[in-house]
Amino acid sequence: MYWRLLSHLFDHEEQATLETASLAVVEDVGLPSALLDPKASVDSVVQRHPDLAAEFDGLMAVEPDPDGTRDRAAEVRRAALASKVLLNVFAAASGTVTASQLARWQSDAGWLERALGCRPGELRGGRRAGGDSGAGGAGVSPFGTGGGTTPDLSRLIPEIGPELGSIEADLVKRMQLREVLADPKLAAQLTPSMSLIEQLLRDKDNLSGVALANAKSLIRRFVDEVAEVLRTQVEKATVGAIDRSIPPKRVFRNLDLDRTIWKNLTNWDPEEERLYVDRLYYRHTARKTTPQRLIVVVDQSGSMVDSMVNCTILASIFAGLPKVDVHLIAYDTQALDLTPWVHDPFETLLRTNLGGGTDGTVAMTLAQPKIAEPRNTVVVWISDFYEWRSEPLFESMAAIHRSGAKFIPVGSVTSAGRASVNPWFRDRFKDLGTPVLSGHIRKLVHELKAFLT
Repeated sequence: MYWRLLSHLFDHEEQATLETASLAVVEDVGLPSALLDPKASVDSVVQRHPDLAAEFDGLMAVEPDPDGTRDRAAEVRRAALASKVLLNVFAAASGTVTASQLARWQSDAGWLERALGCRPGELRGGRRAGGDSGAGGAGVSPFGTGGGTTPDLSRLIPEIGPELGSIEADLVKRMQLREVLADPKLAAQLTPSMSLIEQLLRDKDNLSGVALANAKSLIRRFVDEVAEVLRTQVEKATVGAIDRSIPPKRVFRNLDLDRTIWKNLTNWDPEEERLYVDRLYYRHTARKTTPQRLIVVVDQSGSMVDSMVNCTILASIFAGLPKVDVHLIAYDTQALDLTPWVHDPFETLLRTNLGGGTDGTVAMTLAQPKIAEPRNTVVVWISDFYEWRSEPLFESMAAIHRSGAKFIPVGSVTSAGRASVNPWFRDRFKDLGTPVLSGHIRKLVHELKAFLT
């Protein structure tokens, strides 16, 4: 990879010699020459050489050989494959971007995410985001060279994810999106991602007819796919204690076979070698729940789009839990109560108005009257907290905390896990005893599930 990058520093005449040498190296380790073609996508290379697909999985998250030996040919082979996917992703197209170019870049970015040990779309906060798969822990070398200080991919990945998202967002902005959406064939080439959904939500009021229908279809696909991932996280999170006051359902799937045998051992007949069962025992599955109210307040300014999408979907999932009363408020310089549509994140997002300034006091005006029983209420406030009127907003938040309600300030609930929070608010929330929750959306899922169930 370094060889190819350095070649661009030399004169034009010398570049040809270096490219020829690169070709000889690649062929020497049994790789196809198409790997050096900058116009060829990773998909096209893999289609011609299907056996390479498996090599890209976890390519840059290879564990060093435990005995310290080095396979030089394997290292060169991995470096050649890595250079292909890195150059394809980070040397993005210039000028106006077509739907085909965006689709190709999204595919190549997916291969890079696979090479880092993640699922396609996961690092960019896209449709497969939020999975538990990782790319290895500390000390994992991308190429398994076994020498020197190896990069810590657990720290690298959260940093590279937002950069991939930024590149994708730039490509989307340079695409004639309205014209693409108006053509069903071109629109079919688009893969829903956070960057694309953000652009669609910003431009939805300027779309009509076929273009609007295609935009809604892409938003619906993205919402459904992210909801599937988040629903799995909610199901895996900590749940409430067993409620033994409710008799267990007497169905076969709840039968406690071990306890039934143990309790009926006195009925064992040694002559017939049979165990006579006069009582069956069943497992309790009902959980203790008390009516809880969840109030989610989301900053819908331009810097919080990822959080807006994730929290809208998350609110709808918690709204489906028993005895949980969910309210959703979105705000910029004006506040909008989205509670009537909280069960349908698709309809909720269509009613948002992304962008604009930030004035949390208008949202507080809607949120405070909803706190009827503080002890059974949790208020989640998602924002970067760069506010126009900081002092009065913080005082209102502190009052909610002192009332006995659980107040959770959240800097971001993105899939990539990066957030920028106003230091003034961060310090005061820490002094109040309610530190800002930042990072991956799984953190918020765990906090809410523990309180609401």
